[in-house]
Amino acid sequence: MELDLIWILLGLPAAFGLGWLASRLDLRQLRIDNRQAPRAYFKGLNFLLNEQQDKAIDAFIEAVQNDPDTSELHFALGNLFRRRGEYERAVRVHEHLLSRGDLSTADRQRAQNALAKDFVKAGLLDRAEDALRKLEGTAFEGQARLARLAIYERSREWPQARQVAEQLEGSGEVSFSVRKAHYLCEQARELNAQGDSTGASQLLLNAIQEAPEAPRPRLLLGQLQLNMNQASLACDTLSQLFESSSVAAPLAAPSLVMAAQTSQRVPQTLTLLKSHYAQSPCIDVMDAIVSLEKTSTDSEAHTRQRYIEHLQKQPSLLAASRWLAGADLGGDETRGPVQKALEQASRPLSRYRCAACGFEAKEHFWHCPGCQAWDSYPPRRVEEL
Repeated sequence: MELDLIWILLGLPAAFGLGWLASRLDLRQLRIDNRQAPRAYFKGLNFLLNEQQDKAIDAFIEAVQNDPDTSELHFALGNLFRRRGEYERAVRVHEHLLSRGDLSTADRQRAQNALAKDFVKAGLLDRAEDALRKLEGTAFEGQARLARLAIYERSREWPQARQVAEQLEGSGEVSFSVRKAHYLCEQARELNAQGDSTGASQLLLNAIQEAPEAPRPRLLLGQLQLNMNQASLACDTLSQLFESSSVAAPLAAPSLVMAAQTSQRVPQTLTLLKSHYAQSPCIDVMDAIVSLEKTSTDSEAHTRQRYIEHLQKQPSLLAASRWLAGADLGGDETRGPVQKALEQASRPLSRYRCAACGFEAKEHFWHCPGCQAWDSYPPRRVEEL
């Protein structure tokens, strides 16, 4: 009994000493780890500031290995993977974050938002849509809805895009009435292509009610009425763009000429076009005036004088080319090569250019195929900008 007591008395100091030594070793290892993690982190930050993303990623991977519980390092690493185009690795990082049970609510929402961005950048739109839906009711709700809106526009899912636009309006965002009118116009174009002119016409009327100030629904409705042999209605619809001095009126000029000629309403339409041209000179409106005046007179000299008047208002290679078409400059041997050269020089000036990204096209777009912006194409040709 006394021997056991002696061993106990001797063992207590030994156990205390061993415990103290173990704690010192743990503290030492912890200090080493803590020194290594910030060192790797700052090394990665330095590489990132010097735009050396490959080395920054290696440094952050080292930091994550030293301290796998640090969520900020995972976020930094995932964002770097996404910026570098390694979307699969970015997805793995953010999915690993979401699988952690100790992650705070704010960081979980942040990781879900980052995962959705990964899917969008990778072009996995279905998975991106699912990831964005999970952000409803979070701090990222507005951003997620805008991202979903872009996805639906990109995939031409117009009813879903309209639904999200209404949600954005309801949450206090800016008005999306013009954008929703565009969606109806896109649906109308699809119905018309399928042969359902009546359904397309009704959608365009709904679009006019949705955004009375938007020019596109009236322009498309007038063109549709013209194709449905309703020239008089088309003339009324298209004339409203000129009566309201819409900036998009020049786009309707060729269709209005056809409607006026078909419905025998040339004089009043000519008066309307001249009035609009006096306020806002434009080569497309001048072409429409010349076309209608040819109905009542075949004087080539009068036509050429019209383009001279336009040249006096503003320099225009397009107008000069049209004037030269009827000029007598010594016969076809002289006029032909000169006119051909002038037409070739003016061809790039007859295009339309997106004000957001600079994408040029022969036709006017309401939705830029380059940057996906709406209403970014001015309704005037490059020469007149």
